[in-house]
Amino acid sequence: LLEGVRGVAGQLGGIDRLIGTLEQLQVPLGFVRDRLGLEGLGEQAAMNFRDKSRMKSVLRAAGVPCARHRLATSVEEAFAFVATVGYPVVGKPPDGAGSKATYRIETEEQLRDVLQSMPPSPEKPYMFEEFMTGEEHSFDAINIGSETVWHSLTHYSPTPLHVIETPWIQWTVLLPREVDHPRYDEIRRVGKQALRALGMGTGLSHMEWFQRPDGSVAVSEVGARPPGSQICSLVGYANDIDFYGAWGRLVTTDSFTKPERKYAVGCAYLRGQGEGRVARVLGIDEARRDLGHLIVEAKLPEVGQSPSGGYDGEGYVILKHPSTDIVERALRRLVSLVKVELA
Repeated sequence: LLEGVRGVAGQLGGIDRLIGTLEQLQVPLGFVRDRLGLEGLGEQAAMNFRDKSRMKSVLRAAGVPCARHRLATSVEEAFAFVATVGYPVVGKPPDGAGSKATYRIETEEQLRDVLQSMPPSPEKPYMFEEFMTGEEHSFDAINIGSETVWHSLTHYSPTPLHVIETPWIQWTVLLPREVDHPRYDEIRRVGKQALRALGMGTGLSHMEWFQRPDGSVAVSEVGARPPGSQICSLVGYANDIDFYGAWGRLVTTDSFTKPERKYAVGCAYLRGQGEGRVARVLGIDEARRDLGHLIVEAKLPEVGQSPSGGYDGEGYVILKHPSTDIVERALRRLVSLVKVELA
C-alpha cells in the first residue's frame, strides 16, 4: 500500500489524503499516513479501534463503561478469566468484524470446544469478555478533529450475536426520529468520551453499545469508519440528504452541515432459511400491499443466490415514515410476512 501510494503521488504530483472505509484497512492506512506525513488517523490511534483488547483497555483507563475482558494467549489464561467473571462469556478474535468467529460460551464444554477450534497462543491470541445483557444499539458520529459535532442512533432487534446464533431470526435496525431524546443523554456523554479516549479524528465512526436493564450504558466496540448494513442509507433517508456525499465532503474538506432529522427509518434484512441457495421468496406481494407506501428502497434475494452467512442476509427492505412507532410496527410486520427459503 505504501509503495502504491508513492507511485500514485509520483504520477499526480502529490497526495493530500488517504481514505478507506474497510475495517481491516484502517491500521495499514494509518501506517502509510504516518510515513508520508498525511493528515488523518495514524497507526497507533487506528490500533486503538482495530485491536478490540487494546480498545477495551483504553476505554476502561479513561473511565468509559465497557465489558471486562482478557486477551488469552493460552488455554490456562482463558479458564482463569472465566473463573473470574463467570459464565456466560463472549469469545472473539481481537481484530474481528461483523460478529465473525464470535461465540457466546455458556458452559465449560462449549469453552473447551472453542479453545480446541481456535487454540490461543502468543502469536494468535483470542479474546474473551463478559457477556452483557440489554438492548443493543449503535452510536454513529461525525468528528471534525477531536470534536464530535453530530451523531445518529439505531436500535438493533435482536442483537447481531443472537441473530448469528439463531438462523431463523430476521434482523432489523431502527433509526428513531427522536435522536435528541433525553433517554440518549448518557450514551451521548459516554460516546463522545470514548471517541476522545481512542483518538478519533475527522471522520465518521460506528460505535456499538448496550443499554442495560437498569438503564446504564456500556460501550461494546467502536470502528473508526462508516457503518455498514445500510446504516448510511438509513441516515440519508431520515434526514432527507445525500449522506454519502456529505461524508465525502467531510473527509476531503473538513466540513459538515448538520441536517434536520425529519423521519424515522428502518431496515429489515431478509435471511434465508434452510441450507443451499435461494429457492423461493414468499410474502412479497402481501408485503407490498400492506407496506408499499412506507418502502423507499429494497434489494430482494434472487433465486439461485448463495447465502451470505451473516446477519445482513440475502437482501433488505428499507421503510420510512415521520412516526418512529409506525416504522417499528411495520418492521415487525414485514419480517413476519417475507420468508426466504434455501434449498
